[in-house]
Amino acid sequence: MLICHCNIITEKEIEQTIVGLLDQDPWQLIVPAKIYHAMQKRGRCCGCFPNVVETIIRVTENYHARSEASGVDVVSHLDRVRGLRVQYGSRTHERRTADHRAA
Repeated sequence: MLICHCNIITEKEIEQTIVGLLDQDPWQLIVPAKIYHAMQKRGRCCGCFPNVVETIIRVTENYHARSEASGVDVVSHLDRVRGLRVQYGSRTHERRTADHRAA
């Protein structure tokens, strides 16, 4: 699935980059800008960043579930992040108004 239309980046490419970063340091803070930097890309409109954050959470959660790390710390932190996403709202519309047309 295509995540970033500006840079033509697929979900699989983002997932591979996240796993590569986690292999370097499993407890580092991964944000969209870090992923784009590792891929030698730049966020242009940044409308894809909420989707990238969801991918970061999912891949990181799966990565640590497969590792020998204590799951309690990972789950509690990810639950807090998800709570913030719910509190401030998920921007599935990529910050566009309802009457916005891409073409």
